[in-house]
Amino acid sequence: MDQQEIGDLHRRLERELLDSYDEELELELDDRRFDEIGAGEVHPPTDAEKAQRQRYFKELLRLQGELVKLQDWVATTKHRVVILFEGRDAAGKGGVIKRITQRLNPRVCRVVALPAPNDRERTQWYFQRYVPHLPAAGEMVLFDRSWYNRAGVERVMGFCSDDDYEEFFRSVPEFERMLVRSGIQLIKYWFSITDDEQHFRFLSRIHDPLKQWKLSPMDLESRARWEKYTEAKEIMLERTHIPEAPWWIVQADDKKAARLNCIHHLLGEMPYEEVQRPLVDLPERVRHPDYVRHEVPPEMFVPDYFRLPDGS
Repeated sequence: MDQQEIGDLHRRLERELLDSYDEELELELDDRRFDEIGAGEVHPPTDAEKAQRQRYFKELLRLQGELVKLQDWVATTKHRVVILFEGRDAAGKGGVIKRITQRLNPRVCRVVALPAPNDRERTQWYFQRYVPHLPAAGEMVLFDRSWYNRAGVERVMGFCSDDDYEEFFRSVPEFERMLVRSGIQLIKYWFSITDDEQHFRFLSRIHDPLKQWKLSPMDLESRARWEKYTEAKEIMLERTHIPEAPWWIVQADDKKAARLNCIHHLLGEMPYEEVQRPLVDLPERVRHPDYVRHEVPPEMFVPDYFRLPDGS
């Protein structure tokens, strides 16, 4: 790489780190001016980049407001929703799940991210360990990877036999049709990124100490088997794209655009409407003169190591 390419790479890595910090700043935007974000960077953002970021946050907050309306509608109508998020490693599935759930009630909207099956689970009916996590009335369940592991990583890495693989494709359309017939709405997303973009995101994780935990040996192995994963994805989409539960492809090289596009599409998939909430009248604080408050022993308090400049 020449000096220009190295400089461009460093700039992209700095932007990637800033994006990861933006994820935390999103909860503080009501108290923060957009043009203050990024102050003190080695390469401060340009006016165009500031405007783009401002538009992103504005749209994200608007969409999250609609997600709150959707949540209320789901809870009120007792709707049941399952949303699957699939895609290559570092495709942005976790990022969009975080934006969807960020302002929602975890009792209504919850995330399921199952680990590799244990010895007992490997002897069960393949779909058995997913069934307990399906929604009850008034719930939304987001699967961060799902039963489609068999069509992807298990197939590519040799964790299942050819017979198991073929049985999966015979079973999964019927399994999903049963879910839909039972009244569960099933929405399936595949997050698609290019080879170069995945390489960059892995590189970014290597250089970010807060994200290095996201890199597993399996992730690194997937780089060497890119074409195998592509072939497995194509077969999966072809054999499981059914009218009752079609696949939706999210172009995810631009992470922020992918988040907005996915949330916008998700909202359009459900006929929700705003639920009118009754006005809340905060009651007066009731005081009892005969109540004596007990002092808390000082050793029970968390040490006051930090104090904000305003003393709060």
